[in-house]
Amino acid sequence: MAKKKKRIRHVESEGIFHISATFNNTIITVADKKGNAILWASGGTQGFKGSRKSTPYAAGIAAKKCAMNVKSLGMRSAEIWIKGPGAGRDTAVRAIKATGLNITAIRDKTPIPHNGCRPPKPRKV
Repeated sequence: MAKKKKRIRHVESEGIFHISATFNNTIITVADKKGNAILWASGGTQGFKGSRKSTPYAAGIAAKKCAMNVKSLGMRSAEIWIKGPGAGRDTAVRAIKATGLNITAIRDKTPIPHNGCRPPKPRKV
């Protein structure tokens, strides 16, 4: 049997960190400028289970793992797009900054309802 060649990944020097911070977990996805996902991590993939996934500590470890891996692949600068109201938002940004990546922009993409859903019709008694 022939030995399978390991694929060498080429990563651009700029990328985007997408941080999705929900109440139950924090998911960090790293993508290139075109939007192709390079790698991702979350509180769950770092070994945290249950309510510990939603902690800022779990978010920080997941963000640090993503940033270190992508830095070793050759990425030098990144934008950060944050979405959601979760507890791990700020800690994830601080963890990415601590790895030495050059952060060019931080954008909050949390969806905000302008008028909300249509209210239910009045109750007939």
